Amino acid sequence: MKGYIYYASEDATRNEKFITELIEEGKKLEIDLQLLVDDEEPTKKASFIIFRGRDYTLVQKFEEAGFRVFNGSEANRIANNKLSTFELAVMLGIPVVETHKLYTSKQIDQYPAIVKTAHGYGGTEVYLCNDIQKVERLQKKYEGELLVVQPYIEANATDIRVFVIGDEIIGAVKRMGVNDFKSNYTLGGKIEKFKVSKKIELIVEKITDALESDYIGIDFLLRPNGQILLNEIEDPVGARSLYATHNISVAEKLMNYVKEELADIS
Repeated sequence: MKGYIYYASEDATRNEKFITELIEEGKKLEIDLQLLVDDEEPTKKASFIIFRGRDYTLVQKFEEAGFRVFNGSEANRIANNKLSTFELAVMLGIPVVETHKLYTSKQIDQYPAIVKTAHGYGGTEVYLCNDIQKVERLQKKYEGELLVVQPYIEANATDIRVFVIGDEIIGAVKRMGVNDFKSNYTLGGKIEKFKVSKKIELIVEKITDALESDYIGIDFLLRPNGQILLNEIEDPVGARSLYATHNISVAEKLMNYVKEELADIS
C-alpha cells in the first residue's frame, strides 16, 4: 500500500520528527508513506493522503482525483475558519464562545474583547483588545482578511485540548497561560494531563460525527465555575503537548487507523 503525507514545505521542516515517525510506523504495516510538499503531485499508484495543511481547496482537488484524504475537505474547511466553527457549534447545540464577523470597531459594545483572524492558528493572531483604538489598529494591520470578535471570557488563561482519532479520544491536556491570556504550549504555557468528563466526551462525539473527521484537536475554555465552552477546532493539530504528558505514539495510532479505514473501503 502506498500513500502520502502532505505538508507545506515550511511546516514540513518544523515537523520533521513527526514525519519520520509516521513513515517508520507505516513500514511496520507494510505501507509505503512518502512526503508530498507544496505543489508536488501525487501519483495514481497511491491510495491515500494524510493532509497536514490548511487549504481545503487542495483537499477537494485530491478527493476529486480519487484519493482518500485524512482529514476530508469539510473538516479542514470548518476547522480552519473560526466563524464556521461557531456556526457548526450553534447548529449542533454545543455551548460555544460567541463569535461574530468583525465589520466595524463600533459594533463592539463591551471591553475587553478578543479579536482574531478567522484563519489563524497556534495563538499567534489572537489579540486582547481593551479599547476601540487597538481594534482599529488590527483592522488596518489585517486589511482584506476576515477578522472575528469574541467576548473576553475569564478562564484564568486555561483551556482543554482534546485529541481525537476517528471516534476515539486518545488523550487530553489542560493548558495554562503564563503571564498571558493565551494558553498555547508552543507560546510558553504550562500543561498537564487531563481526564475528560462524560459531558466533554458527548460534545466531542457530536463534533466528530458531524465533521466525519479523522484526526483533530478540539479546544474548550474551562471557566472557574467549571463551565466548558467550545473555542476552536484544530486541523492539522499539533501534538507536542500530548507527547509531553502521555506515554503515547500518535503516529502509531494514526497509521493503524489509516490502515483500518482503507481496509473497510477496499
